[in-house]
Amino acid sequence: MAHNTTKMNKQTRVFKITSSNLSEVIRECADIIQRGGTVAIPTETVYGLGANALDPIAVNRIFYAKGRPADNPLIVHVASVQQLEELVLEIPPKALSLIEAFWPGPLTLILKRKGIVPDITTGGLDTVAVRMPSDIVARELIRVAGKPIAAPSANISGRPSPTNAAHVLYDLDGKIDAVIDAGNTCIGVESTVIDMSGEKPAILRPGYVSAKKIEEIIGEVEIGYNNHLTDPPGIVRSPGMKYTHYSPSATVMLLEGTQDHVSNKIREMYAELTCKGDRVGLLVTDMALSSLTNDIVYLGAKDEPEEVARNLFLGLRALDEKGVNIILADGSFTHEGVGTAVMNRLRKASEMIIQL
Repeated sequence: MAHNTTKMNKQTRVFKITSSNLSEVIRECADIIQRGGTVAIPTETVYGLGANALDPIAVNRIFYAKGRPADNPLIVHVASVQQLEELVLEIPPKALSLIEAFWPGPLTLILKRKGIVPDITTGGLDTVAVRMPSDIVARELIRVAGKPIAAPSANISGRPSPTNAAHVLYDLDGKIDAVIDAGNTCIGVESTVIDMSGEKPAILRPGYVSAKKIEEIIGEVEIGYNNHLTDPPGIVRSPGMKYTHYSPSATVMLLEGTQDHVSNKIREMYAELTCKGDRVGLLVTDMALSSLTNDIVYLGAKDEPEEVARNLFLGLRALDEKGVNIILADGSFTHEGVGTAVMNRLRKASEMIIQL
């Protein structure tokens, strides 16, 4: 199935997964990867824009399509520990313990790299970020292509990450070779990133795998995702640390506090802003606010952070499509577990944070 485009330089093919065509789609898309092309792939976290991680020209096509700064390292996806061994100098014992506990799954390890990994894939660092996705489509594509696949989120750099193929096409139609449409992703926020290349493990980006779960396996870890940059100044150790991320076209204002305080403040701000002529969208955990407007997305219950995570990027994009120019985002959900990751993404997406 082809997807027609205008004013673009190529036609993006859309492969919709059905119960009978998985192996055929995988073969065709593996061929695109082997030929140096770009394929947007589903993972359990978000959709990634994939290319052969060992081919600098192919990787450059990722940066070009996304408009991504070249000093922002990419995550390399593998289908086996053997593939990982081909990319890294060593797998420390604690890293191996994390692999046994959480792979395949939404945990990215930063390890010292071998020379086979090109500089463009690592942002010029002596380390490489690697994970093994649990999504069967992604893993099978890597296996059949026979190449590790570099795959940052399949969106225009800085936009909310895509959690379905429609989001990918909205941003990248005509800029990439293909997209595999396997429906909505099941987690909705990106992987946890942990640096295992130094003396002490450090979590550089929160994700579905919480610091608590990691510490149960390997003991105490540092939390580094509040420190955006490292020494020397300007060097980025992990994807998602340096640049504005996850932002819709609308201005996001994040309100943090108890649900009662947040809901009351949203009502007050909604009245003030609409009175000034703004079109205001709401991203909330309180269903009672639906009486204010149809421009509303329900994130989920405040004590169900996994539901909130699944709906976060979906909600930001849905409100953009409604044409709102301001989004009032509810930060009253629990910040434990994956809630930490959701709050991290919301804070990066927001131009204003209001503590109540």
